[in-house]
Amino acid sequence: MNSSPLDRTVFIISDGTGITAETFSHSVLSQFDSVSFKQVRMPFVDTVEKADGVVGRINRCAIDQGNKPIVFTTLVNSEILSRVKTADALFLDLFGAFVEPLEQNLGVKSSHSIGKSHLSASSIAYRNRIEAINFSLAHDDGQFIKGLAQADVILIGVSRCGKTPTSLYLAMQYGIKAANFPLIPEDFERNTLPSTLVPHKHKLFGLTIQPERLTEVRNERRPDSVYSSLAQCRHEVAEAERLMRRDSIPMLSTTTKSIEEISTTVMQEVGLDKHSTY
Repeated sequence: MNSSPLDRTVFIISDGTGITAETFSHSVLSQFDSVSFKQVRMPFVDTVEKADGVVGRINRCAIDQGNKPIVFTTLVNSEILSRVKTADALFLDLFGAFVEPLEQNLGVKSSHSIGKSHLSASSIAYRNRIEAINFSLAHDDGQFIKGLAQADVILIGVSRCGKTPTSLYLAMQYGIKAANFPLIPEDFERNTLPSTLVPHKHKLFGLTIQPERLTEVRNERRPDSVYSSLAQCRHEVAEAERLMRRDSIPMLSTTTKSIEEISTTVMQEVGLDKHSTY
C-alpha cells in the first residue's frame, strides 16, 4: 500500500550500536517539519548475511510504501556497505562523506575499525563516565551533601525545573560530576541560599523555568495541589531567581531549551568544556 510522499521510513544501519548515525539523523531530519519520519535502527550489521537481510527489509519497505526509504549508515566494512547499497533507497553514508576527504587531506588511510566512535569499557574515560553517573545519582535532589566538594558543578533551582535530567546527561555524555540541589520555600523565607551550598558557591549554576510551564510539569506529578498551582509556581520561580541574581549565580531558563542546549550552556558558563584545547 502506497504511503504519502511526506511519510518516509528511515533506516539507521551500523556495524556498531548505531547511536552515531541515529544522533546525526535526528539533527538532519528535524529540519523537515512537514515530513513524518518513522525511524528503524538496525545495529550490529557486521556480516554479509546480515547485510542481505537488511537489503531485503529495505526493498520490501520501498515496495509497500511506494517510495524509497532513507538510509543513514556508519558501516565501516566496504564489502558489507557495498552489499547494503544494492537496496532501493536514498543512502547517506556518514563515514564515506567525511572519512574519504580526510584521508586525502591527511595523506593517510583511516583504520576502518568498527566502534571507534565509542569508548571502550576498559578505558579510563569510560570508567570516569561511570563514576560520574554514580556520583550524579547519589547527589540527586540534595542527597549525600558531604560529597559536594567533589562535584564539578552543582545545579540549583526549584523542584521540577530540569535539574536531574541535566545532571545525568552531563555525567553520561561528558563524565562530569554534576550534583543538584533544590531551592525550597524555607530558603525563600530565610532569604538566603542553603548553608550547605555556600562553600561551593563558585560551582553553582541556576536553572529556572516559566511558571506556566512549571505548573504543567508539576500537575503531572501532583495534580490539583498547592505544590502545582500557578500561584505557588510563580512565587517559587520569582524567589529563586531573586536569590540567584543577588548572589550573582549564572542561570538559564529551561522552558524552551533541549537537554543538549542546557548542558552545553552549563559547561560553557562554568568552564567545564573538557574537550576544548584552544
